[in-house]
Amino acid sequence: MTDTTPLDAAHTAMQTAPDDDAARLRFYERLADGELFVLLGKEAQGDKISPAMFNVADGQFVLAFDREERLAQFTGQPAPYAALSGRVLAQMLAGQSDSQPNNPAIGIGLNLEVAPSSILIPADAVLWLHQTLGPAPDQIEARITEFTAPAGLPEALIAALDTKLATAAGLAAGAYLVGVVYEGGSRGHLLGFVGALERAQSALAKAAGEALTFTGIEAGMMDVGFFAADDPVVARLAAAGLRFDLPQTAAPQTYAPAPPGSDPDAPPILR
Repeated sequence: MTDTTPLDAAHTAMQTAPDDDAARLRFYERLADGELFVLLGKEAQGDKISPAMFNVADGQFVLAFDREERLAQFTGQPAPYAALSGRVLAQMLAGQSDSQPNNPAIGIGLNLEVAPSSILIPADAVLWLHQTLGPAPDQIEARITEFTAPAGLPEALIAALDTKLATAAGLAAGAYLVGVVYEGGSRGHLLGFVGALERAQSALAKAAGEALTFTGIEAGMMDVGFFAADDPVVARLAAAGLRFDLPQTAAPQTYAPAPPGSDPDAPPILR
């Protein structure tokens, strides 16, 4: 297989600049957002899966691949597997460690022997990812007195939002990034979602927060708001803001629940 996948590209960038925290953060973001094909020890029973476990000198690992073809190339024969996002896999592995404290923690063997992104991700790095994905931001009420054009935000954040929101197909009609002045004179930025599904609002808020986290930017730089498509405020958002178009689908999907997080500014270094 010669096609370069987003994980391949992010892995190459991380390996090229081993001391670059931003490059490592982008790799973890691609890992969390992407679909992974996990090798199973036996056929799934409904929604219950049992990943195949492999013991190596560095610990216990499950095997995951970012393409079905890569899994087939590794096994060389038909094998049971499950497709799930990287964030769900990290949540599952970290949860198993919590529920069975006497068992060794579990890492991820990613694309082993079949891709440029072949790497062992140790258990402590999986736990860090699980913790970093974090819950939805706190909800607050604040009165906005003025909308302005966004200014002073890093290009890395704009690119991260564009990439992140592209994975939120069908969850909202669109979004606008604007500068805001709050009652009392404080200033900030707001990512305003238009026409978001109510059940998806928490997931969208988390997605916006993750865009900040994985670019190493403090969460205080941006708030998130939700507006009905017929809200008069939408015209003001459109006049002042930078628009993000979310892909539309016939069957909207939500993100999997994310676990509580911690320090997002020191991603584990993978050797």
